[in-house]
Amino acid sequence: MKINIPESTLERIVIVGGGFAGLLLAKKLLKANYQVVLIDKNNYHQFQPLFYQVAMAGLEPSSIAFPLRKFFQGSSNVFIRVTEVTAIEYDKKRLQTPLGIVNYNHLVIATGADTNFFGNASLAAKALPMKSVSEALYLRNRILDDYEKTLSITDEAERQGYIDIVIVGGGPTGVEVAGSLAEMRKYILPKDYPEMDCSEIEIILIQSGDQLLKGMSDEAAKKALQFLRKMGVKVILNNRVTAYDGEIVTMKDGTQIRSRKVIWAAGIVGAIFEGFPAEAIGPGNRLKVDNHCQVIGMENVYALGDVALVTGDEKFPEGHPQVAQVAMQMGAYLADAFTRKQKGKAAVAFKYRDLGSMATVGRNKAVVDLPGFKFQGFFAWLVWLFVHLFQLLGVRNKVMVFINWVWNYVTYDQSLRLMIRPFVPKEMKNEE
Repeated sequence: MKINIPESTLERIVIVGGGFAGLLLAKKLLKANYQVVLIDKNNYHQFQPLFYQVAMAGLEPSSIAFPLRKFFQGSSNVFIRVTEVTAIEYDKKRLQTPLGIVNYNHLVIATGADTNFFGNASLAAKALPMKSVSEALYLRNRILDDYEKTLSITDEAERQGYIDIVIVGGGPTGVEVAGSLAEMRKYILPKDYPEMDCSEIEIILIQSGDQLLKGMSDEAAKKALQFLRKMGVKVILNNRVTAYDGEIVTMKDGTQIRSRKVIWAAGIVGAIFEGFPAEAIGPGNRLKVDNHCQVIGMENVYALGDVALVTGDEKFPEGHPQVAQVAMQMGAYLADAFTRKQKGKAAVAFKYRDLGSMATVGRNKAVVDLPGFKFQGFFAWLVWLFVHLFQLLGVRNKVMVFINWVWNYVTYDQSLRLMIRPFVPKEMKNEE
């Protein structure tokens, strides 16, 4: 059975994934002579850099999500289907989905990345990832729910397990989560939970390497470490988590930490589906692509963003960093390549332009690495705010996020500390 998509004389470009790369590609093809089919398992685009603020009750989910159909209202050549691709049949130029078969002339894989637990089943089962809005909301619920339970627990060791939080991974996400939790411990929790001694709350960040923010400058790494330790975050370097049973975190050196919440920010792996030949899959489960973003050995199949591993770039022998800027540049490049192809113009190679990297470490604190210019502190924090606000989709989202940030800054408070649980009908509860 085929998915019901109108037949057209135009060549069909199927884009799998509505993230930064896929959405920008579809947007730039709005006026091109192609039929564009955008497939995503959600009906909205998610702004991943701000997931942690949803998890920390700083922003509402709708502020960092944008409906895909609203984005393409009035477009006659873009069709959206909310489903998940399960496999590619390359020889037949079609995709398998739960809704049916989707045929393509050109296929673009922009599925992003999943959480990488490095094959550790106990961590995959018990740790809390943060790669989607729903996971961020679940984390927020867990944190708030555990603090509510803490008020009724008299056993000191058990209570400590509920209030302490372990973060695994010292990249931008881990650093930002740790900083945000430290701010919450200092400004928010004492007001919400006056019965609790918030000074007892330990926030522990574990990094397997010898520095934070791998990929950024030494200055940024050292400053981020200094910021976090000054904020009371316990940072453990040169160690890694080997097991977690939901109560006890075990590290490589045998050290154990009691915590009911382990936030996993230690790595990502390409989110690909079945049907790709082994020779097309590189390290990190990423699809190997040439300098035209075409998957090696697969004609008319392209990969963009986190899932793509560009080969042959001397500046990035291990592939480009898996960040939004790479995805956006790839999306813009491929849109231009498709347009050039229709006009009979020669193809040009993709060249990534490194615009820099940044991470926030809490109120008034951030680190920014720009080409030839590095800075930290308050001004870096302002730059971080401006860049992320500018990248958000939709005027409403920009306004709502700005208002929330101003309110949080002025009042030292967050107004979104709601535990929102999914409704389960009584019949289903009884069946369980």
